[in-house]
Amino acid sequence: MHVILFYRERRWDMDNEIVYSSKATDQKAQYDASAKRLLGQKIILAHILIRVVEEFKGMDADTVASLIEGEPYISQIPVEPGLTNKETVDARTGERIVGLNTESSEIDEGKIYFDIIFYVQMRDGLAKMIINLEAQKNEPTKYFILNRAIFYTARLVSSQKEREFTGSDYNEIKQVYSIWICMNMEKNSLSHIHMVKDDLVEGQDWKGNLNIPNIVMIGLAKEIPPKEERYELHRLLGTLLSQTMTAEQKLKLMKQEYNIPVDRRSIRKEVNIMCNLSEGVEEMGYAKGEAAGRVEGKIEFILNMHKKGYSLEQIMDVTDMSEAEIKAIIG
Repeated sequence: MHVILFYRERRWDMDNEIVYSSKATDQKAQYDASAKRLLGQKIILAHILIRVVEEFKGMDADTVASLIEGEPYISQIPVEPGLTNKETVDARTGERIVGLNTESSEIDEGKIYFDIIFYVQMRDGLAKMIINLEAQKNEPTKYFILNRAIFYTARLVSSQKEREFTGSDYNEIKQVYSIWICMNMEKNSLSHIHMVKDDLVEGQDWKGNLNIPNIVMIGLAKEIPPKEERYELHRLLGTLLSQTMTAEQKLKLMKQEYNIPVDRRSIRKEVNIMCNLSEGVEEMGYAKGEAAGRVEGKIEFILNMHKKGYSLEQIMDVTDMSEAEIKAIIG
């Protein structure tokens, strides 16, 4: 009798495994969205800029934060050519206006969006640059992450035509930085990838700005590094994105070591959301693992019945499973 009850739970376990997977996926999506909102806080962006962009090195984080224009665009700007910009017409003057396409990512889930994009003024208060920040949980296996970073950087440059400059006024192209945070790496690393000029025959002083395209790759190890100057950025980002630290541990470190105003409602809120979601995903993982373990045990039981010579009908009767399901297991 206990065998029948044991196997009548099988479909319930499989159904619940699907539910666990669905809920975990949903919570991971919410976690990712919250992580982007936290990284998109101006004071956090400022701490990143003063450590990776030459223009802002040595500056105070609050000062740099004040140079960030408006609110950063988070998962709003499409990457694909032809979709990054949006043309509108001023209803009052009839003037053609080209700006960033700020449609919601919910409109078309098939599109790829920049994680974070924002404008920041230079020290002189006149010129400005375009910054893109991307966060990856792991280094991709289907493609080289640097190739993707190059494509994003190229899009940040090429999409400026008709938005930042018109016609052939290429001198108005703005400097761009595409900054990539890649988690779960073997070690902490920081690389600035940019254009250099190699003279192969003689030398010519070609006019132009080699510093327009910039890529910064930040590798984060699984463990948060010790408190050392060279690891300041990695320690901050590792803390923000940690799935093991509590909310209070994160907030304490952010305040004590980086003087980040954690009492701001938006910062504290996102830190709490991320920690709660992280715990939820972990619990889902345990539940899914238990369900998967029960299913695996039941499959083993069916295989043993088959080996002992029980007929297909007998196994179907005991397990309350269909012929197709049994055949799929025993081959």
